Amino acid sequence: MVIDISDLGSIISSLGSIAVAIFFLLIVLSTAIKIVPEYRRIVLFRLGRLVGSRGPGIVFIMPFIDRAVTVDLRILTLDVPVQEVITKDNVAIKVNAVVYFRVLEPSKSVVEVENYIVATSQLAQTTLRSVVGSVELDEVLSSREKINQELQKIIDDRTDPWGIKVSAVEVKELELPEGMKRAMARQAEAERERRAKIIAAEGELQAAEKLSEAARKMETSPITLQLRYLQTIREISGERNTTTFFPIPVDLLKPFMDKLTGKEI
Repeated sequence: MVIDISDLGSIISSLGSIAVAIFFLLIVLSTAIKIVPEYRRIVLFRLGRLVGSRGPGIVFIMPFIDRAVTVDLRILTLDVPVQEVITKDNVAIKVNAVVYFRVLEPSKSVVEVENYIVATSQLAQTTLRSVVGSVELDEVLSSREKINQELQKIIDDRTDPWGIKVSAVEVKELELPEGMKRAMARQAEAERERRAKIIAAEGELQAAEKLSEAARKMETSPITLQLRYLQTIREISGERNTTTFFPIPVDLLKPFMDKLTGKEI
């Protein structure tokens, strides 16, 4: 079989055209078929008009006509930078926070706001300054959970039209001026001293009440006074103590005391 050179050239040209067509078809298919994972969605625009969100799985789009925007549905962590805030009682502090949020409606997150991550970050910064600046320093230190809930509610309400759900807001760090730290340390020390004095006074009161009760018992039973006297001598005397104690009944001294005071014996 004899093949003409001109026929061979035409065959090669045809094969080249087929290869180019196949290559172009593969490019079109690669742009027309999107595989969307479970944690993402594709917001589809056709000739500039919103079609809706697609996914997960295989999504077909029309090349050169449709435009696809990918949106992540996982919870995102947004670190709010340090903000300088003046509290209600005129104390300058530095505070930062972290925001946890996720996209619930992908179409709104693309259509309603230009960049929902940047917008949420800016909103979190302004809300943090506003909320912390409206309370006193003591409330910031003692009621942090309340402040977190208030921040979460305000940011969630503001981002709801964007299709975003804010699940939690946590104030991470609170930096105080050095002078305020020293003042708070002195306040805590004074509070501890006050409590110590109160405890000591309560102990003295309880001891006085017990002594009064013991005195009343001894008044009704004089022998208890003598027994207590002997017990005291036993307690202060030790094994190596060279001092000897002789108990003297109080009744023996009574005549001398009456004589000194001018009474009859």
